[in-house]
Parts: sequence; structure tokens; C-alpha cells
Amino acid sequence: MTTLASAPVVPAQARARSALAATTEPAWVRWTLIGIAGLFLTLFLFVPLAAVFHEAFKKGVDVYLAAITEPDAVSAIQLTLLAAVISVPLNLVFGVSAAWAIAKFDFRGKNLLLTLIDLPFSVSPVIAGLIYMLVFGLQGWFGEWLRDHDLKVVFAVPGIVLATVFVTFPFIARELIPLMQAQGQEQEEAARVLGASGWQIFWRVTLPNVKWALLYGVILCNARAMGEFGAVSVVSGHIRGATNTMPLHIEILYNEYQFAAAFAVASLLAGLALVTLVLKYVVEQRVKREKAAAGSEHA
Repeated sequence: MTTLASAPVVPAQARARSALAATTEPAWVRWTLIGIAGLFLTLFLFVPLAAVFHEAFKKGVDVYLAAITEPDAVSAIQLTLLAAVISVPLNLVFGVSAAWAIAKFDFRGKNLLLTLIDLPFSVSPVIAGLIYMLVFGLQGWFGEWLRDHDLKVVFAVPGIVLATVFVTFPFIARELIPLMQAQGQEQEEAARVLGASGWQIFWRVTLPNVKWALLYGVILCNARAMGEFGAVSVVSGHIRGATNTMPLHIEILYNEYQFAAAFAVASLLAGLALVTLVLKYVVEQRVKREKAAAGSEHA
């Protein structure tokens, strides 16, 4: 019988190598998976993106500039930016408020609020647009009252803003809620004991701890707001120069066989997407550096 004292002692490095070998795939498996991922990205991301810019500049820079500066295109760009400028701050306020309430307090209806926040992820944007038509359309619940007071929601800018807010409001809240829940309430409670007010706790304790997640959520929210099509398409009415956003304007140009103009405007949205990806990458790298710095300080 082998006693404990006579059992061979396995060096720590050998145990680490054995554990690593047991949890590491062979090289051919890793390279196969990387190759599949790279091929998928090339076929479904890089090639279409390159095609958009190629078609946009295919007929020359003059045609490109004429397509993005003609009055209907300028109106679509302005309306898209307006919808984003209004919806993103509204979602910012809602997202911070909802995340703070859910992460820091226990109240009746908390799970219902979480479910409602996820509603735009499970409901088709077209259905959201139809809901606004049912509520604010001429034959809707408030249609007669709005008509009598000479107010327009659908087929006008307010309807586009409402539809954009609906499809984008989960993004900021969903970025903040897990982070706030993981951080707990110890720092806020300590600040309260030291005599800080609610606003002081929020501005000096809570907000600095979630600033990068907040910026990340704002970036995603803005990207979705500018690229929204389904819900906005239902409530816009497709009125040229009035209620067409950039995605709707691109659809009209393409259906009219104005391919160069359609791809020119599409390249603007693609450029916004690339800027969003760059900002997303910068934020992620900043978060990683801060986490590494914090880990080195605690080590």
C-alpha cells in the first residue's frame, strides 16, 4: 500500500501544464474555428460593406455628392439626426433611472419592469409601429381628439420620434442594470453614512462607477436610432422631404432604380456604423485598461 508520505509529489508547473492540456483544444480545431469565423465575417460583413462603398462611388465623386446633397436626402439626414438627438437623451434618462431603481431598491412590480424593458427585443418593430397607428392614427383611440386640436402624431415627426424611442429604450438600461447589481450598494451606503445627499451619491459615487457602461449603451442606442426601419416605416407615411428618414429614403431610391443615389446615402449609414464600432472598441479598451490598473493596485 502506498502511503501519503511516499506518494509522488507532482510539481505545481506540471499540474498547471496538465490542467491546461486538458482544457485546451488541439491546434487544428482552434484554427478551423477561427477560419470559419473569419470566412463568415468576410462573406456577410466585409464584402457587403465594401460593395456599398464601391457602388456609392462607382459613378464618381460628383454623382455621390449630388446624391447626398439633394433636398430630399438632406431632409432625410436631418430627420434621422433629429430622431436620434431626441430619443437618445430620453432613453438616457429612462435607462439610468430604471437601472438605479432596479439595482438599488426592492419594490413591488420590479420583475414586471424588467420584463417591460425587454419588450422591444421580443416585439417586431413593425408591430410597434402598428400599435402607434392604433393609438394615434386617424381611426385610432385618440385620432379624433388629435384631429380636432389640429395635432399630428403619425405621418409626422412626433410619430417617428415615438417609434424610435420605443425600439431603442432597452439598450442603456440593459447595459447598466447588470453592472449596478454586481457593484452592490456598499459604496452608496457608506456615502449616506458620511452625510451625502441623494444627488451627491448619484453624481459622485454611482455615476463614476458606471460611466463606461453608460457611454457604451448610448453608442448602441444611437446606432439603433439612426438605422431603425420597421417601426418608423409604418408611422412615417413615406412623405418625401418631410417624414422620410435615411433608411426609408434609401428604400425609395432603390425601388426607383436610382442605385447610385441609394448606395450613396447607404454609405453614410455604413460610415456611422463604422464610427460606432470604433467608439465601441475604444470604450472596451478603456474599460480593460482600468480593470487591469485596478487589479495591479490590489495585487
